[in-house]
Amino acid sequence: MPLTMTDVDRFEAARPRLEAIAYRLLGSASEAEDAAQETFLRWQAADVERIDVPEAWLTKVLTNLCLNQLGSARARRETYVGQWLPEPLLDGDRMLGPAATAEQRESVSYAVLTLMERLTPNERAVYVLREAFDYAHREIAEILDLSEAASQQIFHRAKKHIAEGRARAEVDQATARRIVEEFLTAATSGRTEPLVRLLTADAIAVGDGGGKVPARARAFEGAVAVAKFMRGLFKPTESKRTLVGGSPGVYVTTANGGPAVVAVLDGRVIGVMCLEIGAEGIVAFRNQVNPDKLERATEAWAAVDHGEPLLSMF
Repeated sequence: MPLTMTDVDRFEAARPRLEAIAYRLLGSASEAEDAAQETFLRWQAADVERIDVPEAWLTKVLTNLCLNQLGSARARRETYVGQWLPEPLLDGDRMLGPAATAEQRESVSYAVLTLMERLTPNERAVYVLREAFDYAHREIAEILDLSEAASQQIFHRAKKHIAEGRARAEVDQATARRIVEEFLTAATSGRTEPLVRLLTADAIAVGDGGGKVPARARAFEGAVAVAKFMRGLFKPTESKRTLVGGSPGVYVTTANGGPAVVAVLDGRVIGVMCLEIGAEGIVAFRNQVNPDKLERATEAWAAVDHGEPLLSMF
């Protein structure tokens, strides 16, 4: 039976939530959109009059599509060129989903999305549904065909894994922005020592170029190594300007709810560096420069006037 306009409207009302769930599960906005659209096709083919709770049905279909996708994604990432990082979303993107609680905001942070790569698909699904969307374990059990007790156990295990990899304490947004600005001043000073003072001893720097933009295959580890890398990254050279086609403007903004540095050239976002900041300093830099993962960020950037850049990168 063809869908009525009411049925279509019911799905479209649910689409933002479905996309937000899928983004957290897959770490890719484009794949999240595809998963939501495939869910719509399943909805279109279903006898919707026999579906008692449409929201639960749609969530179950979407989640299982994402679980299937995660299995193949893991295989693809084994052959991915260099480090794999999620696709960053700039402030205001509807795919970031609910942000009313600290748990919801943290669930979409770039650090947590990266850490979720360590979880099994089921751990990831339970964590996202419970932590970010406040589903009861009874509902999660029905979605994933688990017992309620199993859902609770999986959630506690997933939360423990995430907590073990997180910074020991968060800082407020004003402090985070000040630290990011201090970082940029230090990075462009040409000296290593000011940078080292801003970093934790075990700081890391990771880049994802996807084989399309130069990025080191392994992370830089330790304050001194990371500081030397950042000093070199921001050092102006003619070869860098030639490589990227100019001198990108650098802005301090927010991505995935956390502090970020965005490099923009001729209106195109060419890099989003997400910083993880703890009470003792900058814990991690996660730099997305793969152009395939910056298309949505470029669209979002073009929709808002950001004023003049803080500095030019090269």
